Amino acid sequence: MQVNLFYTLALWAPTLVSAQLSGSVGPLVDFQTKAKNKTCDITDYGAVADGKTDVGPAILDAWGNCSTGGLIYVPPGNYSLATDLELKHGESTAFQLDGVLVRGHEGSYQLILVRDCHDCEFFSGNSQGAVQGYGYEYLQDGNYGERLFRFQDVSDFSVHGFAAIDSPAYYFVFDTVSNGEIYNLLVRGIADLGMTDAFDIWGQNVWVHDIEVTNGDECVTVKSPASGFLIENIYCNLSGGTAIGSLGTGTNISNIYYRNLYMNQADACYLKTHNGDGIVKNIVWDNVIVHGGPYPLAVNEAWGKDVGSTGVQVQNLTFRNWYGENVANSRPVIRIECDEDVPCYDITLDNVNLWTEDGDHVEWSCANAYGSGACLQEAKDTNDLTTYTTAVTVTATPSYSATRMPGDFTTNPPSTAPFTIPPLPTSFFPGATPISTLLSLSGAGGL
Repeated sequence: MQVNLFYTLALWAPTLVSAQLSGSVGPLVDFQTKAKNKTCDITDYGAVADGKTDVGPAILDAWGNCSTGGLIYVPPGNYSLATDLELKHGESTAFQLDGVLVRGHEGSYQLILVRDCHDCEFFSGNSQGAVQGYGYEYLQDGNYGERLFRFQDVSDFSVHGFAAIDSPAYYFVFDTVSNGEIYNLLVRGIADLGMTDAFDIWGQNVWVHDIEVTNGDECVTVKSPASGFLIENIYCNLSGGTAIGSLGTGTNISNIYYRNLYMNQADACYLKTHNGDGIVKNIVWDNVIVHGGPYPLAVNEAWGKDVGSTGVQVQNLTFRNWYGENVANSRPVIRIECDEDVPCYDITLDNVNLWTEDGDHVEWSCANAYGSGACLQEAKDTNDLTTYTTAVTVTATPSYSATRMPGDFTTNPPSTAPFTIPPLPTSFFPGATPISTLLSLSGAGGL
């Protein structure tokens, strides 16, 4: 169902005005209506829930008959998926995953591609649906396989209510999407190997909320181009954290609002680029708890490979109401290091309380960054931006209380055995009620 957030957001926080969603999000027609119009149960197309028989052809046939105005239904049970699915050209369609799809082959790109779809919904009606990737079969040897999901050129959509488990590579890529809602999802996999991003998203007008991630790389990451994102109630539970980038040439990111981020051994902000170009502006990180991230608050414009351009202009960043600690004080707990050719400006740190789990002091590092708070320098206007580098040692412990989530992992999950599929979580930030309740439908569309 499509959701309009303009009035709701105004009630939550007036500061969202410049960074709220630009319009309504979600499908235009609800899944019940689509199911009443036409339902395609994959077992009617030859699918067998025996965990061995490839259900890919059955799903493709069901999609062919119901991808316009209907609902494709995967009933409860374990199904082997040994075909890379390309679900394309859907119009006013829903895909209800109430069973478990198990990767049954060695694919090369992604297990499930949904592309060129409008008014579509991919969800679990019983909140027990899942995709089991058996990624450990690759990752335990330092190898990678295919990604689990890619949503490409999709508009007026939602993805919600299921688990993505143990991917051989990335979990979800949302490529050039618009007017979408992504929520009530669980990602769980090996947490000590990179190139296993959970959510990489670019597009416009997207609401991401109530997500839990355990993986070895980025948690919820904004890529370019992107505008009008609201990202809230995010639980990165052993993960790289919520990042922006990495950013190359032609960067165009604006009006992103993060709210209620909980980081267990993860970073709440890592904005990264190295001599790209373009602009990042109007970003807010509000109400953040960090326990043990390596770089909890970082803007790093010398990260990774030098792209060789003029530098990304970063401006109007706000960090508000942060609490917690990094894992080791040998790394700056606050690091805002901008390009000397295009210094950052209008940076605000307001009520940022970050300490360390290791030692009796923390370091702040700032370079070519202007605004207020921490080690930032002030500037009268953009003509007054000169290059500088400064480091500050802080020995006064801030006074704060940072709640812990009861589900925090303290050790990495095993990397040499299959993952058990856990139930979906019902809490993603201390004291915050999930915005949407989990579904408990019986049958296709709950009819």
